Amino acid sequence: MDKLPLWLRTLVGSLGGLSLFVIGFFDSSVLSFPFVNDLLLVRFTIHSPQLMPYYVLMATLGSLAGCFWLYFIAKKGGEAMYRRSAGGRAERIHGWVQRYKFLSVAVPAILPPPLPFKPFVLAAGVFQVPVDTFALALVVGRGLRYSIEGFLAMRYGEQATRYFVENKLEFALFVILTIGTTYGTWWWLFGRKAGQS
Repeated sequence: MDKLPLWLRTLVGSLGGLSLFVIGFFDSSVLSFPFVNDLLLVRFTIHSPQLMPYYVLMATLGSLAGCFWLYFIAKKGGEAMYRRSAGGRAERIHGWVQRYKFLSVAVPAILPPPLPFKPFVLAAGVFQVPVDTFALALVVGRGLRYSIEGFLAMRYGEQATRYFVENKLEFALFVILTIGTTYGTWWWLFGRKAGQS
């Protein structure tokens, strides 16, 4: 918290849990605050565990609002912004988004920094991922990420903060495996039958 800008510390102090929405909006759109919402959610949950669902909801909705802002800018003609943001990964991200619309948003939404997220949001707008698919992927990705963090904070307290900072890669791999298994199971049960018919 001490490393945050003064205006952001003031915001957190005055708004409490609602600050997760505000920071989530800015972080997912025009500014970048890597891991700030994650660590705030853990801190708030440790102090008020009964409010964990509210904190998860605020962080998820804030990120959703910020992502929609970027998505609609990109949809209206933000290909140049997308290519600038994605850099050398632009073509790979484009291919991934075209092939896996849902996963191309859900997986980056759940992964912690420094893994890229905004290029995928911009790509979803530029390459016309349907709004309902985009929204569902964000809710699943961000909601799952913040819920896992909230449950870990309730269970492990301050140790959860150290875990996120020191084990970003392990957390990311766990989440990717969870999403991949869920998606694979869904496809096996429902998608395969739809493709055959």
